[in-house]
Amino acid sequence: MSHIQIVYYSSNESTHLLAEAIQQGAAEHGRARLLRILPQHIQHGRYPIQAFSDELQDASAIIFGSPTFMGGPAAQFKAFADASSAGWCRQAWADKVAAGFTIGGNLNGDQQCTLAYFATLAAQHGMLWCGLDIAAGHHPDGLNRLGCQLGATAHSPDGKLHPADLATARHLGQRVAKLARRMQVPSQTQEKTT
Repeated sequence: MSHIQIVYYSSNESTHLLAEAIQQGAAEHGRARLLRILPQHIQHGRYPIQAFSDELQDASAIIFGSPTFMGGPAAQFKAFADASSAGWCRQAWADKVAAGFTIGGNLNGDQQCTLAYFATLAAQHGMLWCGLDIAAGHHPDGLNRLGCQLGATAHSPDGKLHPADLATARHLGQRVAKLARRMQVPSQTQEKTT
């Protein structure tokens, strides 16, 4: 069974709602848990990665999420990413499936840059990136309506989420969980028991 961790920062509830949709999709094919980055945990610009270390080490897949601010992930997510360098030397997340999601107030809003950052973070850790498998442009209210293959994106100019963006996030969760299961990426707990 795949074990998916969704680690994300949400400045309001929009990114959190996307994370929940991803969790629902992933839970159809494995276990899925939300790990929300809270700003009050960041001390002197540093995030205490040990707060999530066991959960992330045990995961067969990690999905990263953040709103797009100024062309990239929020500083709070970046503090988490910087702290993840503690496991980088050991390649502690190597061979885990990775994916990402983001949201912006503008139709494009450079959300692709945030997803590219997540993919680079995953590559630094030796992870295997999973994008969407949905051709875009078939219907403005359909899956992947914004046309981003790298991950799930959402457009929320008024703080409300489009139903198609939530459905795309759910689909990403399903895809990651199925891929992790198909690849038979074991969680650390499974490795210890076999």
